Amino acid sequence: MRGSVAGLDTPFPLAAGVPGVLLGVGTLDALLAAFDEVLAPVLATLDSFDAYLDPRLAPADFLGWLAGWVGLAVDGGWSVERTRAVLAEVPELLRWRGTARGVAAAVRVLAGVEAEVVDSGGVSWSPRPQGPAPGGGAPRLVVRVPAGSDLRAVETAVLAAKPAHVPHRVQVR
Repeated sequence: MRGSVAGLDTPFPLAAGVPGVLLGVGTLDALLAAFDEVLAPVLATLDSFDAYLDPRLAPADFLGWLAGWVGLAVDGGWSVERTRAVLAEVPELLRWRGTARGVAAAVRVLAGVEAEVVDSGGVSWSPRPQGPAPGGGAPRLVVRVPAGSDLRAVETAVLAAKPAHVPHRVQVR
């Protein structure tokens, strides 16, 4: 049973759950209508909550909060469309976070430039214990970006994506 309260269409009016003998008596109808008016927006929001979690569908004023849930600092200069596009890429960024691939993806998505990432790490296996370790001895990360890149945005992207213990350097090609 749907009801309309103060111009709001509410799918579950409270009066539908009250015995008919009590309706039309005293101020109960007005009290139920007041509760319906207060609860209708809450119920409408809960009914469409999944849309709030989708960056393509979420209201523009909710995007900053959604970004905070995934640890993304939204640049105040981004348009709503850019914010939506970046939020749509966050699962992929988090999947590769801490790797050279993840740093390159973060620079591409957050700073809008293609970067060449060189790291000193490596992965290997050995049939014997105490085999030689792959990569360089000291951790380091070099991110090379084209001339004219926004270095502040690149630096922010690298800091967000790299392991905290690895020193890095941004170079302009």
